[in-house]
Amino acid sequence: MKKLMYVAAMACCFSTFANTAPEAVPAEQSVNPIEESFAKLGVTVSSIEDSPIAGLKTVLTDKGVLYASMDGKYLMQGNLIDLENRINVTDQALSGVRKEGVAQYEDSMIVYKAENEKHQVTVFTDITCGYCRKLHRELEDYLSAGITVKYLAYPRGGLQGSGYEDLRNVWCAKDAAKALTDAKAGQKVAKVENCSAPVSEHYQLGQSFGLSGTPAIILDDGTLIPGYQPADSLSKMLEEKSTKS
Repeated sequence: MKKLMYVAAMACCFSTFANTAPEAVPAEQSVNPIEESFAKLGVTVSSIEDSPIAGLKTVLTDKGVLYASMDGKYLMQGNLIDLENRINVTDQALSGVRKEGVAQYEDSMIVYKAENEKHQVTVFTDITCGYCRKLHRELEDYLSAGITVKYLAYPRGGLQGSGYEDLRNVWCAKDAAKALTDAKAGQKVAKVENCSAPVSEHYQLGQSFGLSGTPAIILDDGTLIPGYQPADSLSKMLEEKSTKS
């Protein structure tokens, strides 16, 4: 009974993790115990660093930030908060990763550039997401506030089904910006033959950032703003950050 409960708990905790079996590691190859434990869960580790808590390691993975004991026997998932300084340590650990990751996909973004640009934001978006559509309907407000909006694709249903295919076809459209606007207005997405848009790469990037939904707004410093933000609120936030930097 306990074994069944354990299996169910792990399935729930890692419901978004890849379900493909990891590649076998040669016996003679030395493997960090944390990497070995995570590999069994189908999770790829990119780096292991110290955390503020003794004996606990910060593990950056393709599924976001996780924490593990040094022997790889114990795993923690969730936000680590520094109460004294009121800092989300988990989010802070991801800021640099987000900044670097977003920069790698600049060439595959759909961009709506502000004429008098003051700031840029990158938004992970989906076509059918209600608040994604609301943000896009108010696009002129963002542009008027001097905020350039750059989109990356994030199919909420994963890498299968019509949602994924529609996003691929939007990104492959001759006029992708118009195609995205039309799709978010409810128009049918036209199929593009031989489409090779990197929507799956965008999705995996968002997964590594720890995204849990759309829209997800990434600021230039790598800060994640989960969910919709009206133009005036976002503009105020960006101005405050500029003043402090």
